[in-house]
Amino acid sequence: MYGGAAAACATMLPPPLDLPAVAFLRQTAGMESQLTNISHVIQLAVAPVFLLTAIATLINALNSRLGRIVDRRRVVQERLPAQAPDAAATGQVEIRMLVRRSRLVYHAIFCAVLSALLVCLVVAGAFLGALLGVDIARSVAALFIAAMLAMIAALGLFLREVFLAVRSATHNQL
Repeated sequence: MYGGAAAACATMLPPPLDLPAVAFLRQTAGMESQLTNISHVIQLAVAPVFLLTAIATLINALNSRLGRIVDRRRVVQERLPAQAPDAAATGQVEIRMLVRRSRLVYHAIFCAVLSALLVCLVVAGAFLGALLGVDIARSVAALFIAAMLAMIAALGLFLREVFLAVRSATHNQL
């Protein structure tokens, strides 16, 4: 009963317009939608950029500590041949401690740089997902989690190095 009436109404509707102006409007609406997506991604990328600034500051501090450790090691090694056997043994212990601290700082720098690289991949992934229209939210989330784990490792190694520096015998000497 209703099938015939619906078919009659469908035949009375005009065909969809396929004019160049309509095609242009459809294309423009798609571009606006894409621009809205990209502007949203830019807004979301601001937080990781601030995170990159913090990581760069940490890398700078770690690099300064590594430079001081290397300088101290050179001084101790230069003084070592002219020292008495007791002082030479103490110098060797200090050199071993400085080597241990430098390894910790080196690994902390490695983890911090890895974290920065992963944050860059997060930002790039967000833009690629928006531009290509692909849902890569899980991949971006996994990269961000990996970046945070690398940052936690860097901070843990840094904390351990600070602990060794404070605990060493030369820290308390003037």
